[in-house]
Formats: sequence, structure tokens, C-alpha cells
Amino acid sequence: MISPMMLRGLWAYRGFVLGSVKREFQSKYVNAMLGAVWSVLSPLAMILVYTVIFSEIMRAKLPGNDSGVAYSIYLCAGILTWGLFAEIVARGQNMFLEQANLIKKISFPRICLPIIVVCNALVNFGIIFGLFVVFLVVSGNFPGAVFFAILPVLLLQVLLAIGLGMVTGILNVFFRDVGQFVTIAMQFWFWLTPIVYPASILPEAARPILVYNPMAPVVQAHQAILVEGRLPDWPSLIPAALIALLLCILGMRLFRKRAGEMVDEL
Repeated sequence: MISPMMLRGLWAYRGFVLGSVKREFQSKYVNAMLGAVWSVLSPLAMILVYTVIFSEIMRAKLPGNDSGVAYSIYLCAGILTWGLFAEIVARGQNMFLEQANLIKKISFPRICLPIIVVCNALVNFGIIFGLFVVFLVVSGNFPGAVFFAILPVLLLQVLLAIGLGMVTGILNVFFRDVGQFVTIAMQFWFWLTPIVYPASILPEAARPILVYNPMAPVVQAHQAILVEGRLPDWPSLIPAALIALLLCILGMRLFRKRAGEMVDEL
């Protein structure tokens, strides 16, 4: 998908990529009195709110799980996973439009832009997910060694997100309605994914629909690891992996074919 020439270009401009990620992170908190502390306080507040509301107030329970915080962990696992996916897709669909001036004024490998998008999203995700892991340890719900099975699932999720983000990002340069459509579609997609509800509560007739949702097995894999402390159902991830691969290939082909035209269109 990425040619050796592109890899050499990425390595040569690694300082540009890292500098861009650092500048964006700093720009979020440059005028805030507490600075980067907000990057910790905001996700910590979210985790505490979910735990207090669903575990202590609503007494929400997962089917087949008697733990008082099981539903809170289930919910956080799904929302954090979806949040990373949605951020990459959202930033990806606008990355060429947002960086139009940079693209037209400076010569650099355009493939740096998707990498910057992914790195920024992973930094944000790393902060909040790190706090979530601390919560799992403190509450005695850390899954143990099986936790590291989350790494290939995250890799699959990132590939799926950046593949979709690149395709929609390129199309959005030429057809601005694409971005609006994807934004609306993502809202429906969220509720069609078992994030706030377990798939087991769906009617029998509705469950086969999840087969056509590539994010459903990805989210369920995270939840299996973090909530149940077991390995995910690896075969169920094969369709999502194939879709991610196809999207990445399509995104790279569109990128190579339309890179020159995008500059003119921007």
C-alpha cells in the first residue's frame, strides 16, 4: 500500500510529523490556566460520571454479570473505542481541507497528513485510556495478561478508521457533501453498534445485521478483553480486517491518482 519511496519521505519528514502533533496538542491548552492538566481532568470526570451514575444511581447490570461496575467498564470500553475510531474518521475526512494553505505553500509528502491525524488521535486516546486502565487496576478489574490482546484489535481499528478517513477525505475535496453525509452516518453507526447495550438484548431478527457492521466485532473484542477478561473471537474480526485492508488500498490509490487534482481543487 505504501511504497518504499513514501516510507523514505515519511522518515525524512518525521520531524515535521512530530512537530505537527506537538503543536496541535499544545494549541488546545495554551491559553488555559491549568494547561495540559485538562487533558487528564476531562476524561477522568467522564469515567467517574459513568461509574457513579450507572453503578451507584441506576444500578445498571450486564446480563450474566453481577459485578457492580461491570456495566460502567462495558460502557467505557465501547465509548473509548468508538471515540478513537470516530476522531480519526472525522479528522481524516477534513484533513486536506483543513491543511489547504499548507498543501499549496509547502512541498512535503502529503501522506504525512494521515499519519499526523492518527498520531494526534492516539495521543488523545492514550491519555484517557491510560486513566481507564488505572481505574481498572484500582477497582480490581484489570484483566491481567489477556489485556495485551487489545493491541492487534487497536491496530485493526486504526487501519479501518484511517482507510475510511482517507477515502472520504479525498472525496470531500471534490464533493463537499461527503463530509456532511459521513457526519450524519456516524451518528447512526454509533447506535447500530453494541456500545451502550449488549448485543444479547437485541431481537433475534436484528442480530444478523451486526454482521454487516465492521465496528461491531471490534467493539465487542475490546469489551471481551476489558469486561470479561478473555481473548476476543478472532475469526469474527476477519471481515473487519478485510474491509480495513480494502479501504486502505482504495485510499492510497485515490491519493496517488488525485493528489495533483486536489491541489488545484483546494
